[in-house]
Amino acid sequence: MNQQLINYFFEFVSEHKKELFARLIEHRTRYLTLVLEDIYQPHNASAVLRTCDCFGIQDVHIIENDNLYEVNPDVALGSSNWLTMNRYNETSNNTLAAINLLKKQGYRIVATTPHTNDVNLEEFDLTKGKVALFFGTEMRGLTNIVLENADEFLKIPMYGFTESFNISVSASIILHHLTYKLRNSTIDWKLSDIEKQEVLLNWLKVAIRNSDAIEKQFYKRGLQL
Repeated sequence: MNQQLINYFFEFVSEHKKELFARLIEHRTRYLTLVLEDIYQPHNASAVLRTCDCFGIQDVHIIENDNLYEVNPDVALGSSNWLTMNRYNETSNNTLAAINLLKKQGYRIVATTPHTNDVNLEEFDLTKGKVALFFGTEMRGLTNIVLENADEFLKIPMYGFTESFNISVSASIILHHLTYKLRNSTIDWKLSDIEKQEVLLNWLKVAIRNSDAIEKQFYKRGLQL
């Protein structure tokens, strides 16, 4: 039924947009995903979303413990419309809830922070399985809950006096390197056919004005056939 609805929605978009969606969906991945823990700076939070979209990362996980995650539209430039946003804000320990869910989905929990057992970005092994990259606030970094439950630790080599990058810069550097390695590997990193349908459907709903009414019309027409 999803494919039939997608085909119906395609009647309401231009040929250019059809071609754009068809091309971009082939570059989307869930092999890598980003997790933002309690990020409160709207500018940086929005810049990370823009980076994820640019590098073809489909899913972003937002942990809201003490801080509400807010998007700055002037920075994000609509990128959040094309991403699958997963928010965790309903329990007393949202971080642990996110970790447990991601582990059930087969992700390695990777803390992006210097650590005694860390691995340099260039040496990180993508072949061992799907990766959930955890980023923390600039002031405090990741919480102990992430550090205690992480499977691996990843760091960006630095050679200056400053001890850390801005979070949006860190995400950009890491994703540029890892997506390049991923796309030049033999890893099966692309979305499945079912996942492509799901994402395409959401994109079309964003792109088409009054998509809810058009969807109701589709189902009504289907019942009449």
